[in-house]
Amino acid sequence: MLLLDAGGAPGGNSEYQQTRFETILRGESAMGLHAHNLGEREIALGAARIRELAGKTGVRFISANARDSEGRLVATESEIIQMAGLRVAVVGIVSPRYAAAGIKIDEPQPVILKWIDSNKGHYDTLVVLAYLPEAELTSLTQALPEADMVVGGPTGQSIVPKKVGPVWMALLRAKGRFLVELLVEIAGVSDRSSVVEVVSSLNEDSTQLENISRYQNELIERDFNAAQSGFVTALNSSLESGEVAGSESCTSCHANDSVIWAGSKHAHAWETLQTRNFHADSYCQQCHTTGFGLTGGFVSAKQSNDRVNVGCESCHGPSLAHVREPKTKTPWLAKDRCVRCHDHENSPKFVLAEYWSRIRHGTVAGHADLPARAGVP
Repeated sequence: MLLLDAGGAPGGNSEYQQTRFETILRGESAMGLHAHNLGEREIALGAARIRELAGKTGVRFISANARDSEGRLVATESEIIQMAGLRVAVVGIVSPRYAAAGIKIDEPQPVILKWIDSNKGHYDTLVVLAYLPEAELTSLTQALPEADMVVGGPTGQSIVPKKVGPVWMALLRAKGRFLVELLVEIAGVSDRSSVVEVVSSLNEDSTQLENISRYQNELIERDFNAAQSGFVTALNSSLESGEVAGSESCTSCHANDSVIWAGSKHAHAWETLQTRNFHADSYCQQCHTTGFGLTGGFVSAKQSNDRVNVGCESCHGPSLAHVREPKTKTPWLAKDRCVRCHDHENSPKFVLAEYWSRIRHGTVAGHADLPARAGVP
């Protein structure tokens, strides 16, 4: 089994995301990953940090076209791996559009052709890990018949391995939930290759569970606040201004609705994190707390006991202005907020009408089947 990462594993460069990425790298090292291509988010960390992480975790980063400010390759350009009687060459490239401060990125095709010319006779199969947008990746694959496989991403949807001319091409979604499985035979790549989804029914590995446990304990100790997570800027960019009041502020005027909420899973969302020891993980906190990173909202696991669980303002928006003056409407249409957390990765079976029936409360005239906007009779 030849294990490769096409790139894009970090979630960002915040303190929390750096801790998360190191955990991913430790997991990859433990599973015997052969090469990790530099993608957009790895490049954004900078050359010094990439090299530091390689030394710290033992992961072999590759990139044939990313250079530092002195013109040196940021990582090893390739790996040639002996496996099952084959010499498999793995070359990594990233799109020039992802160049960052201190890192220049050369055009991919000339770099690969130069590598091929320099390594003739030293490999049997050539795999190109290409962190390129779909159009660029397709164009490169069409112009690179010398390769056997081109695997890249990120894309909106994973693309099952298919032939583009003589070359097999496959694309992966971000977030690490999908694997491309390419079956290589002496005669070439098998048409039985596929995309595999990582699902909970797969057996857990004890070494990886230990890695996750170490990560969870580090998060609990460091208690990253929302501002350190790297999620708040993106979150706030789409929100109207306002201050969180807390669900307890809603009970006096919305008593019946509050009773329904108290009996729902939303009211116990924090407990599900505690049960699995993920309550200190910022990624999870976004959807299991009220007002993550907002004024008056959730700050951190140790500082925000009164803002845990999915409260009223998770759906209706920061409501202090509404509490003070009920004629002031809450800022969000609740039904539009559902898919922010109930996305395909976290809630693949989500259907609004079905899920709404579990928490039904409040109505808007003519739309009793959909969640109401608070402050609207």
